[in-house]
Amino acid sequence: MYLLGYDIGSSSVKASLVNADTGKCVASAFYPKTEAEILAVKPGWAEQDPQNWWSNLKLATHAVLQAAGIRGGEGVEAIGISYQMHGLVCVDEYGQVLRPAIIWCDSRAVPYGQRAFEALGEERCLAHLLNSPGNFTASKLAWVRENEPETFARIHKVMLPGDYIAMRLTGELCTTVSGLSEGMFWDFKENRVADFLLQYYGIDAKLLPDVVPTFAEQGRVEAAVAAELGLKPGTPVTYRAGDQPNNALSLNVFNPGEIASTAGTSGVVYGVNGQVAYDPKSRVNTFAHVNHTTGQTRLGVLLCINGTGILNSWIRRTVAPEDISYNGMNDLAKDVPIGSAGVSILPFGNGAERMLENRETGCSIHGVNFNVHGKPHLIRAAQEGIVFSFKYGIEVMEQMGIAVRKIHAGRANMFLSPVFRDMLAGVTGATIELYDTDGSVGAAKGAGMGAGIYKDNNEAFATLEKLDVIEPDTTKRQQYFDAYALWKQRLEAVLAR
Repeated sequence: MYLLGYDIGSSSVKASLVNADTGKCVASAFYPKTEAEILAVKPGWAEQDPQNWWSNLKLATHAVLQAAGIRGGEGVEAIGISYQMHGLVCVDEYGQVLRPAIIWCDSRAVPYGQRAFEALGEERCLAHLLNSPGNFTASKLAWVRENEPETFARIHKVMLPGDYIAMRLTGELCTTVSGLSEGMFWDFKENRVADFLLQYYGIDAKLLPDVVPTFAEQGRVEAAVAAELGLKPGTPVTYRAGDQPNNALSLNVFNPGEIASTAGTSGVVYGVNGQVAYDPKSRVNTFAHVNHTTGQTRLGVLLCINGTGILNSWIRRTVAPEDISYNGMNDLAKDVPIGSAGVSILPFGNGAERMLENRETGCSIHGVNFNVHGKPHLIRAAQEGIVFSFKYGIEVMEQMGIAVRKIHAGRANMFLSPVFRDMLAGVTGATIELYDTDGSVGAAKGAGMGAGIYKDNNEAFATLEKLDVIEPDTTKRQQYFDAYALWKQRLEAVLAR
């Protein structure tokens, strides 16, 4: 018996096939093999064609089924979907996409959210939405309404990226409370759709899909789609969640005080809170976690830094020696002292940063001495800048009462770098535990929970394998703190301009 999980990212689409009995991944694949294109027609814009997600999903599905020797989808009992958060997909009454998806790192809607925050009242928005309307999906839809009225008039439903993939699989248009909350469509105080924000934006609530539970049957794969993908007709989709709540699920992070982190294209620290809390400046954001219900408060407090792995990949393409691997970059970086001999990089070159109150400062490099510094210093300074941006945001979370003492993460992306891991543990004082999992495997196990194959998360993740533990190096504590203090000083000077 198998479970199929998808992770619809902005860099690629990954599929994993998990043996439900052993909990082990038997096959995985991702497409495209190079980073997926992000269209930036204007500065601050970021769009993708949802059809490309679907095309890559097909390739990944065929690859994992072939690798596992499965024909006709035999034995695949349920499907789970993880997806890039905060995106906007608009479809007409026939389910056809009306315009490219506006994805998470697109910052065009920042002024729309800010105006709504001021007009509706900060206290009202925070009490009901737990956030500023910000640059989230509802504000992106408001941008479409004002700037593309002909397109807006043709919209039948608006969806998050995972909702779109589920629709392509099953023909059903639906979403979840967790999904609505990440788009600023959910009113936590009234426990229903946030009508007051939609009314302000002039958006009819009928544009939102019906709400289904996160863990439940959400539709079944249609016969024509099953033939296209190599699956059984009627295979149920039983779980969906945004990539960060799903990453927490993948690491078995369900309860208050537990912390999950990722460091891919963007970087995230995600803590589960058992009580309603929010940052008055909305520098970190609060959404419904996968197991949030009316009777059980489980809120995910999300610190997101847009410029994380994307900075590291930019450094590799444009600064590092030609054809060097990421491991080779890590080797160069480890020979540079902590603090990169005075070089600091502010990694904020991937759109407006919520942590910086939706400022779009751009990436900047500080302290370069042409007679001292070379490529290794810039490589290390990039990784340190990413780590320090984590620390800067963690300080906000700590002000909310969330203690970050242990960080759960998959051994992937930036967490593959010893320099990154040691710096993060050293400057935060947190122990880092690395596990053998990823978003697509987590989505598969979430599907097992939604299908009733697993009775709870503890059974689903009983076989989760811990790969490594990184403890803070207390002998270097002052070096970490001094390097961070200089970085923070330079950031605050930029913010004061």
